[in-house]
Amino acid sequence: MERELIGLFGLLTVFILIILRIPVALAMLVTGVIGSWVISLASPFLKFGPYLLQFKTALWNSVANYDLTVIPLFILMGLLASEGGLSRDLFKGISVLTRNIRGGVAMATIGACAGFGAVSGSSIATASTMSRVALPEFKRFKYDEGLATGVLAAGGTLGILIPPSVALVIYAIVVEGSIIEMFQAAIIPGLLAALFFVAVVYLRVRKFPKLAPELPQLDDAERREALWRLIPVLSIFGAIIIGLGLGLFTPTPAASVGVALILIYGVIIHLRSGRNPHIGIGVLGLKNALLETAKTAGMIYFILFAADILKGFFARSGLPMALSEWAATSLLEPYMILIAMLIVLIILGCFMESLSMILVMVPFFWPVLVELNGGDYVTASTAAFGMDVDELKIWFGILALIVVELGLITPPVGINVFVIKSFSPETPIIKIFKGVMPFFTIELLRVAIILLVPALCLFLPRIL
Repeated sequence: MERELIGLFGLLTVFILIILRIPVALAMLVTGVIGSWVISLASPFLKFGPYLLQFKTALWNSVANYDLTVIPLFILMGLLASEGGLSRDLFKGISVLTRNIRGGVAMATIGACAGFGAVSGSSIATASTMSRVALPEFKRFKYDEGLATGVLAAGGTLGILIPPSVALVIYAIVVEGSIIEMFQAAIIPGLLAALFFVAVVYLRVRKFPKLAPELPQLDDAERREALWRLIPVLSIFGAIIIGLGLGLFTPTPAASVGVALILIYGVIIHLRSGRNPHIGIGVLGLKNALLETAKTAGMIYFILFAADILKGFFARSGLPMALSEWAATSLLEPYMILIAMLIVLIILGCFMESLSMILVMVPFFWPVLVELNGGDYVTASTAAFGMDVDELKIWFGILALIVVELGLITPPVGINVFVIKSFSPETPIIKIFKGVMPFFTIELLRVAIILLVPALCLFLPRIL
């Protein structure tokens, strides 16, 4: 029991260090190394020397995994889309389509967040990029500040789920699942989220018309230009999402093609503008995107390396196995334990970044769920959750990612809310949280629906 207590203390230490704003990778690495050293003192047969030997290969394995090569490509794709103005074109084009609907700018923002989130794969990147594009429009048309900022904060959460998504890739690797099946499973829940958000806007504006004033009509020339620029954006984004969803190509080739198409389109737009540095992708824009990709990918790979070291410490402590044995012998219903896990993820999501949450918590929760379900080789007919292990990976992954992102808009420390606050400093933080709450409520409803109807996640992987 002594080793398990050391492991539990190590887990609490990681959380405390992260809450104290210690870099996530450093918090995991320090806890993993010191924790393993303490275990070696308490258990002489678990020597510290062999543990250190894994450092020779752990860092290399973190970057040499072929599945992980998709991460810098997805990051570069999102940055090129931002540099090339595709997010702006997407927003303006959808705004034209929703112009005649009261609250249409807010609905267009949700659609643009869904589209851009599919490319960037990051909720924070989606929220910050769309804030630059949409906030000036909200202010120009005198939208209510709470509605405008709430839409942007909630819309940013679409970035993690709608494929392709870096978080889905990491989750699939952690549980040794299929990346393409995770992408397929996320399509319906992702679209459901966007539809629910649009419904929230529609109902709020219908009940409180002053939140979104009626807009003047666009002339034909402005409408044609906006729609014309929307076509290539939807073609590129749609080809990537549909191709991945139907399994026409694997994630890495899809990301490579996406990078190439966005780069070609951005360069053409830049040249046609007379090399205007603010339009399309020029030399400076490409340089910025490449440098930012290197920084972000390096950070993610370092986190993955640190997570591997931390996982070695937890394995030596025996804590994951102890939790699995406890779950298997407890009298609690499997669904109650699953719901408790989701609540923990929502709470931790207030303080931790989504990638860190997946790497720290999923290795604990996943073995417990497998034991609750009946073991690694259980059939769907005899499993506690009514599905085999492969389907459980998919279902739990979608639920986990939804609630992790839900934490980003949860008071008092919703990270997305503070991202929006940085772009709208004059808006009181309380007002932003009030604007977010209707979307938070509808997200809880979506979690409940997916809990009750797993087929929403499993339908496409089964038929494809």
